[in-house]
Amino acid sequence: MSSVNTAAPAAGGSGLGRVAGGLSAIFFLRMLGLFMVLPVLSLYVGQLRGASPKLVGLALGIHGLTQGLLQIPFGMLADRVGRKPVIVGGLLLFAAGSLVAAGADSIWGIILGRALQGSGAIAAAMMALAADLTPEERRLRVMAAMGMSIGLAFMAAVVLGPILDAWVGLAGIFWLTAGLALAALVVLLTLVPTPVHPRRHHDAEPVPDQFLRVLGDGQLLRLDLGVFALHLGSTAIFVALPLLLAEDLGLESARHWQVYLPVMVLSAALMVPFIILAERRHRMKPVYVGAVLALVLSQWALAGLSAHPVAVLLLLLCYFAAFNLLEASLPSLVAKFAAADSKGTAMGFFSSSQYLGIFAGGVLGGMALARGGIPAVFALAGTAAAVWLLVALGMREPRSLSSYLLPAEVGGPGEAAELAARLRTVPGVVEAVVIPAEGTAYLKVDRELLDETALRAAASGAAAAPG
Repeated sequence: MSSVNTAAPAAGGSGLGRVAGGLSAIFFLRMLGLFMVLPVLSLYVGQLRGASPKLVGLALGIHGLTQGLLQIPFGMLADRVGRKPVIVGGLLLFAAGSLVAAGADSIWGIILGRALQGSGAIAAAMMALAADLTPEERRLRVMAAMGMSIGLAFMAAVVLGPILDAWVGLAGIFWLTAGLALAALVVLLTLVPTPVHPRRHHDAEPVPDQFLRVLGDGQLLRLDLGVFALHLGSTAIFVALPLLLAEDLGLESARHWQVYLPVMVLSAALMVPFIILAERRHRMKPVYVGAVLALVLSQWALAGLSAHPVAVLLLLLCYFAAFNLLEASLPSLVAKFAAADSKGTAMGFFSSSQYLGIFAGGVLGGMALARGGIPAVFALAGTAAAVWLLVALGMREPRSLSSYLLPAEVGGPGEAAELAARLRTVPGVVEAVVIPAEGTAYLKVDRELLDETALRAAASGAAAAPG
């Protein structure tokens, strides 16, 4: 008889904290190193041999190409050879790329190093490892902590990059980045447990059988285009922004952090009320579309007001508040629109779109800088966001649904279908899919309507409570 196992997980709270802390630390250390060159690299156009605006843009974005192309294949490889071997290999590739860039005396060495950094595409393997090590009912919190670590790494890197550049130069930043990758490797090998029985998780990694279904979903494709445009714009902006601060506003590079720090802190605070409005008041689409509109207006305004210091600061604050809001909202929207058992596949293509947007932003931003100067870069980013805005207007208002996972012990497809049918009778359960090979039930639920008592009854095989 099929049932849901509601026994306590083997790992206690401290064990889960160790897993979440260790995996979040790995993400933080890796992404901190990757992002620290963003606010400084374009300042080296006249110092690196062979450097030009186009090639500096390529150097900024090239890691996105290798990450975008290898993200899903590395995730699938992790299913075959294990999570930790793939992550170890990815961190070593990242460290090797950092060393190549640190020793480079030309822009082409930087480009090669950044491409190698990106080839260590470990995000999918990291998500799978997190799923292996956490019980279903705690998994979403652990993955949310990992996502937050990436946002913190971005904000810290933008502030620290100019400070470190003044102390140790560009080569020193890459040496430090290699050290951060090795520190992440130590965390992996000493703090993060090795899963005893790794298996595929539909909520955390791509499933090849679902590729066509996910790629044929218009709502998910809108979000893929959105994250592509978001990161195209953010990378392009960092082709021009350091030059704007140094040349147009006359701020020496060692003091750029004095702009970035207050902008990052205030923009993070500004997004909070809108997150609450979107999630708790069920106003996701208006907030989402409004944030994209804010991107368009702030970037086009920067194209025309880049010589006015106060205007630049206010527009940067507006831009990064919208950027942070969308960076937090887009994964949530993917989870809402993806089928209950397709979240991992949907997130795989979403992540690849993000990295390819980084590559496009670096390349196109460099070309725009070469042809039209700093205003042309902001105009490019604003135009990309305007295309996104037109696509976003056609998005459906997402239902206020949450992912809900349960460990499910079933004897085969028949029992799985029977259990899924029972779970769907529970008030508040909108979707239910049981995967026998994983021993997991994937649900989409309306938490305001969910009847936990009826859910437990249905899971145990009893008749569900009436709605």
